[in-house]
Amino acid sequence: MSVPSYSEDKFILTDVKKDDDIPDLPHGPLDIYRRKASFNWKDMARFIDGEEILAFKRHVWTTLENDPLFARQPGEDVSLERMREITFRRCKQLFRYDFLPREDMMQMPWKTTVLNDCLGMYDWSLGAKFFLNKGMFGATVANSGSQRHDKFVQSTENMMTFGCFSLTELSHGSNTRAMRTTATYDPKTQEFVINSPDFEAAKFWVGNLGKTATHSVVFAQLYTPDGACHGLHSFVVQVRDPKTLLSMPGVTVGDMGKKLGQNGLDNGFAMFHNVRIPRENLLNKTGDVTPEGKYVTPFKDPNKRFGASLGALSGGRVSISRMAVVNLKLAVTIAVRFSATRRQFGPRDDEEVPVLEYQLQQWRLIPYLAAVYALEHFSKTFFMNFVELQIGLMMKDKSDRQAELGREIHAISCSSKPLGSWTAQRGIQECREACGGHGYLAMNRLGDLRNDNDPNCTYEGDNNVLLQQTSNYLLGWLHHKQRGQGRIESPLESVNFLEDFSSILQSHFTPVSMEECLDSAVPLAAYKWLVCFLLKQSEEKLAQEKARAQGDFEARNNSQVYYCRSLAIVFIEHTVLQRFHDLVHDEDTPADLRPVLLRLAALYGLWSLSNHMAILYQGGYFCGKAPADLIQTAILHLCAVLKDDAVALVDVIAPPDFILHSPIGKADGELYKNLWATVMQGDRVLERAPWWKEFCSDKPAVGSLRAKL
Repeated sequence: MSVPSYSEDKFILTDVKKDDDIPDLPHGPLDIYRRKASFNWKDMARFIDGEEILAFKRHVWTTLENDPLFARQPGEDVSLERMREITFRRCKQLFRYDFLPREDMMQMPWKTTVLNDCLGMYDWSLGAKFFLNKGMFGATVANSGSQRHDKFVQSTENMMTFGCFSLTELSHGSNTRAMRTTATYDPKTQEFVINSPDFEAAKFWVGNLGKTATHSVVFAQLYTPDGACHGLHSFVVQVRDPKTLLSMPGVTVGDMGKKLGQNGLDNGFAMFHNVRIPRENLLNKTGDVTPEGKYVTPFKDPNKRFGASLGALSGGRVSISRMAVVNLKLAVTIAVRFSATRRQFGPRDDEEVPVLEYQLQQWRLIPYLAAVYALEHFSKTFFMNFVELQIGLMMKDKSDRQAELGREIHAISCSSKPLGSWTAQRGIQECREACGGHGYLAMNRLGDLRNDNDPNCTYEGDNNVLLQQTSNYLLGWLHHKQRGQGRIESPLESVNFLEDFSSILQSHFTPVSMEECLDSAVPLAAYKWLVCFLLKQSEEKLAQEKARAQGDFEARNNSQVYYCRSLAIVFIEHTVLQRFHDLVHDEDTPADLRPVLLRLAALYGLWSLSNHMAILYQGGYFCGKAPADLIQTAILHLCAVLKDDAVALVDVIAPPDFILHSPIGKADGELYKNLWATVMQGDRVLERAPWWKEFCSDKPAVGSLRAKL
């Protein structure tokens, strides 16, 4: 083990080209690893983000840092009410800054996601509060409504309307078809009557509704005067008076209280007691009601209309996949910088080494660093796929390709959200533990990151439930092929390899040396086999269950564990790896960055694949001891090689210290100075406890309260 050395002399890290567009990092103990990096971190930042996005992020972050309203102390203890208030005041300030005018967003839609990244890295409560109004409410009204709803969209721009999105109810979440709020049309007054039949039908978990929302997109079962129910539709309902913030007549609205995380966001509930709204408040893209009370819709198939009405949820899942990656970026940055400066033990008693030099620490952290880079590229390219879908919807594209693109994006988003949120969940916990006791200190932020990421696993659809949508999509393609209905090919090409289903199942693991495994093509080939094998196994399992006289519901229910669920997971892992593999092998990828990216792709692929060893042996793709040995050896080799690049790799993805907000993760690497200074700046840290007399007097009479029987 080589032992890095550090002196108080400030190292000068020079770059070959002019780097004024990206600020230099402060010098300190981390310079030891930065000097060892095999690539220029600024070049990598430009390659990943591009100069325009880098400048945009710097502008947002610098603006927040220079505004006293956004000042905060690490680990500060703030009351729930104060947290709600300060988050709202900061949200209001964002309207004044107007970081992303509409014309800029239309010119570069990716900036919407980047702005969400920037705000989320600062505080997810703030990002959620801002985008629930402009994104979920405003965008849903715009995309699901028509010209008659423009007034609502425009009023969100200046905060005259502050919106939220009410779908989930107290007794129903994932089963959206079973929502019980009703909207009954009254032709006499040309109004809809919104009603909650009982408290179990109360809208619940609605972000912004607890304290601040004035209007909501409310999903309700639409009834026409003939008594017919036309299924779930969305309506704009005013819930509070914007001048007083008091609830509207017939609306019971409240705050749900403290959550595990994101407590600056006021999640709330609402019940509607025969609340009347104009007929025009029905968002009518998928269905409308005439003044006389006749229901009209452009969709002949009710299932397609229902899917289109919930289109906003696909966008939500695309966003959540990205949000999880952002959380993992922050956690990995903190843990890697800590590990590079925390020295414990060594080959001699007088020589301690950074814990990053230990194989265990590398194996715990560096695969998650590789996952960040893989998921970063996937989330960006997948967002652009979603933008393509939205443009098609705006252009009223009725082509088969547009319809198939929608199905594919739905299937991918239903598995990318689970992959992203679960990877971040596990990664943040590993980072917390890898920082030892210091990671448990609230001021170092890993606990907040863990708690703020946690809802990503359940909102916009429970992860395990969503995965069934993906496996159903894949099984549908297999049946398509078996019935001779044509080739297996999709707009994003995520399933095209299934055209070679039979030949892939005949393949086996062929590498005979560790060196051969250092190419991401090796895990990629294994993943193709895994998807095909589990697709075949899932189909056979479903057939077996149906043969036992089980209905379709029972058959699917009994085919999830070890079959359909695993199928969906390996499919999305293959999709992410395929895109990252294609990027690092692209001829446009800079030659000086390609070697480290190749190693990251190989590590991500092998590390992810190692979770499926049992299936690979079960199905015969692996045979004997060698394949597992080779993969494990390759993983450890790649971790060791990437160790010297780890600090530079997190420098690329890390926000400024003000945004990272973690003393042990600061860019200067002065671990103990920063931690000690923050502790000493804490409120009343040196004061005697105000209840000191309870300790000093009135000592307890031991056993005096014990029952005497």
